[in-house]
Amino acid sequence: MTDGILLFGGTGRTGFEIAKLLAGRAEQVTAFVRPDKDASALEALGITIVRGDARDSEPVNAAFASDRFRAVISTIGARRGEPGPRADDEGIVCIVDAAKKHGVQRLLMVTMIGAGDSKSAVSAKVIEFLGDAIIAKTRAENYLVGSGLEYTILRPGGLSSDAGTGTGVLTEDHSLMGVIRTADLGRLVVECLDDDSTVGHIYHATDPEIKQQAPLQRGENLPKKR
Repeated sequence: MTDGILLFGGTGRTGFEIAKLLAGRAEQVTAFVRPDKDASALEALGITIVRGDARDSEPVNAAFASDRFRAVISTIGARRGEPGPRADDEGIVCIVDAAKKHGVQRLLMVTMIGAGDSKSAVSAKVIEFLGDAIIAKTRAENYLVGSGLEYTILRPGGLSSDAGTGTGVLTEDHSLMGVIRTADLGRLVVECLDDDSTVGHIYHATDPEIKQQAPLQRGENLPKKR
């Protein structure tokens, strides 16, 4: 029996797209889900649920010990305004450390354009609103890259939940900024999982067929929640 996939962030938009693709091809998937998150949609796909906070090493290690995994995928972010360490910073440290401890070498992580060496690709408005996320995800990227694990990092720009176009692509041009649908980003993550030549690479994920930039990249404020 093939070892499974451990997924962090499966209740999020991109994570759920990944979960659907993996479940659709009968992969054994375990999703690490925060205690207060509704995991019923994941359970309906036949995915095993383990609960915990990614910033806490104890449940993270317990998740790794719950089965045999050949790879880890993380799409976790942080709740805006949540106090304490960020899940997409300290949580990634816990995940990377646990992967090394449990002998899982392959780790794929979704961050964002603006992290690492791509800060110049985003507008001043992006930095104004998402500066904390950029710092956190940069730290996470650096920690993963320096870990010795077989990593692949995907940086999307603006994300849209509209139906996938099938035209989202990966590039190693770290000056490129653009929008991508979450369905297409999920597809690209799974394609990287299947392609060992992506190990050790950091990609920007965009859709060249979507010409309009995200509101922050256009210099606009984030739309108010209704």
